[in-house]
Amino acid sequence: MLIARSIPELRAALAGRRPAFVPTMGNLHEGHLSLVRQARPLGDTTVVSIFVNRLQFLPHEDFDSYPRTWDADRAKLQAAGCDVLFAPRETDLYPEPQTFKVHPDPHLADLLEGQFRPGFFTGVATVVMKLFSCVFGANGGGTAVFGRKDYQQLMVIRQMVRQFALPVDVVAGDTSRAPDGLALSSRNGYLNPQERQEAVALSHTLRSLADRWAPAVAAGTLRGADLEQQAMDTLRARGWLPDYLTVRRRADLQPATAQDAPGSLVALGAARLGATRLIDNLEF
Repeated sequence: MLIARSIPELRAALAGRRPAFVPTMGNLHEGHLSLVRQARPLGDTTVVSIFVNRLQFLPHEDFDSYPRTWDADRAKLQAAGCDVLFAPRETDLYPEPQTFKVHPDPHLADLLEGQFRPGFFTGVATVVMKLFSCVFGANGGGTAVFGRKDYQQLMVIRQMVRQFALPVDVVAGDTSRAPDGLALSSRNGYLNPQERQEAVALSHTLRSLADRWAPAVAAGTLRGADLEQQAMDTLRARGWLPDYLTVRRRADLQPATAQDAPGSLVALGAARLGATRLIDNLEF
């Protein structure tokens, strides 16, 4: 496995190749590695980036404390069949202040995660655009694999690729889960043993919301907003601080209505358990 630290090193390694690319912030777990394995047959060379992107963290968030686990990450990627690891320093990727930024469509980016983390998707879109330039700029295009766990992020990236006509095929990977159903996340490592046991309540509550949605809304026994409020109250009663639990249209993340077919919907949630903010989603 080649390790490229600079953009010229990376471009030299990828010249004439069609990469399959998985961007990460490191602290890798099985969810990341499943995306790497999914990417391998989709290109000539499998590329993974590790870069903790300052632009997508709010001032009060965990940029400085975000886990950096370089040695373990490198060993996991080698075992997973990664060909090129791109691990730029901040000065390599942002040699000067990044004053040019990608501002996603506010109709998509300013709701849900964007409402509670303003500016987050501008930081995400900007770094992904730059990483795409680094990885695909020398070879005319390729494939990038993103996980469905970050559902809204996946939609933002797909819209960006479409509107800028980027020569990148965006492929979605399924959410990897622990045996009890908890979505795998680097931030799960912040949970203490009691919180880890409780954390699965988020996915269970989303499942309950999804199961109740269609029959209750179709029968007119409950409004969608009532079901969402009940889901929020369920988590609050267990000691969580939820930001949102909601059912939206998969196509545009706008609020679902009684006229929407259940197969076109997704339940999404974000909530804080102790000091850790967790997100999850469930298509249904």
